Amino acid sequence: MSVFQVNFSDYAMSELNKLPPLVQMNIVEAITNLTANDLKNPSDRLGYFQRDGVEFYRLRAGDFRLYFDIRDDILFCHYILHQHTLTDFVFRFKLPISEELMIEQHSSFWKYLESLKK
Repeated sequence: MSVFQVNFSDYAMSELNKLPPLVQMNIVEAITNLTANDLKNPSDRLGYFQRDGVEFYRLRAGDFRLYFDIRDDILFCHYILHQHTLTDFVFRFKLPISEELMIEQHSSFWKYLESLKK
């Protein structure tokens, strides 16, 4: 059984830090418990797709979805997204995603737009 090192992007770490500690532990446990066999045989909770020549995995962890790839036997988590969000939908259906879209999903973006109305 292989054990993988797990690294998080700045964005993923920022999202993880916003969550309650118990939820954080469940997310970290879900990704750290993945084995090489899991990655070779995706299941209902783990899928994969290719984008721009990179194989991305999507892991369901409770109400969250983790998007990661493998870099030199390291699982590199790019995004932690809440299920049923526009951003998760875009990723799930393999549509192009931009940093602008990620910013638009942040609640402060919408609060800023509302403040412009006043």
